[in-house]
Amino acid sequence: MTIEKPTLLVLAAGMGSRYGGLKQIDPVGPGGEFILDFSVFDAVRAGFGKVVFVIRRDMEEVFRQAVGKRFEAKLDVGYAFQELADLPAGFAAPPGRAKPWGTGHAVWAARRAVNGPFSVINADDFYGRDSHRQLGGFFAAAKRDAAGAPEFAMAGFRLAATVSPHGSVSRGICEVDADGFLRQVIERTRIERLPDGSHAWFEDDRPVPLSGKEIVSMNMWGFTPELFDLLGDCFERFLREHGSGEKSEFYLPAAVDAMIREGRARVRVLPTEGTWLGVTYPEDKDVVAEGIRRLAESGEYPVPLWQQGD
Repeated sequence: MTIEKPTLLVLAAGMGSRYGGLKQIDPVGPGGEFILDFSVFDAVRAGFGKVVFVIRRDMEEVFRQAVGKRFEAKLDVGYAFQELADLPAGFAAPPGRAKPWGTGHAVWAARRAVNGPFSVINADDFYGRDSHRQLGGFFAAAKRDAAGAPEFAMAGFRLAATVSPHGSVSRGICEVDADGFLRQVIERTRIERLPDGSHAWFEDDRPVPLSGKEIVSMNMWGFTPELFDLLGDCFERFLREHGSGEKSEFYLPAAVDAMIREGRARVRVLPTEGTWLGVTYPEDKDVVAEGIRRLAESGEYPVPLWQQGD
């Protein structure tokens, strides 16, 4: 049986409000590469055959010219658009709302552009070769549970390796069962590295200690197209309960968490000790550039990046 090559779905609609610019097309590699260049490169050598970018309509032209054209000779390139008014039937955005509805909405926006197995990543995160390799292998081995629910996957990173030294971050902290399946994801929106090197999340300005060894979701997932109908159901529920809010967010990890609790899907956690690098604040860019430079010097990536592959 021929396994369809998976698609890399890249969430690139955000402008990066804390970063202060379109960080998705900010060079960080030794050859002037974007973070996206490394994600697509790793996906291609993991067996992926297509990339779909989720963007906003107003950034389409600049994104196609600056990013999309870089990959058109290497694999199939597609686009999906995250738009405020793209909602399930019977729903409308409330007056005063300006922003789309978050990462769950961004993935749902790609429902017409993705037809086979796919992984989801953020455009501004560097996930490393091993994470893409594990997800590429997962699609060939995924099974249904005894009740017929689909099996999805999530790349799990250690919390300590994902916290910026320059400010607080939001992370989905994961509980994993003895068989390696995700039990739940708890979204924490203010996690910091403390002056003594320890970690904590803040609840009403009170620090709650964390070990740093917790498995966290960095929004790197493996799905089949069945995800879109399940996600649509979750989105409708979210809109009924929170759709009147001008700033309410439909988070992908929260939606997946609901699917797990309801027995509608199960999620295998693929632990990775590989390098994660991300730009949340302007000061993070130098850290990312240095990390990628070290990987290139070790032979992990050729310079220039696309001169070869394996």
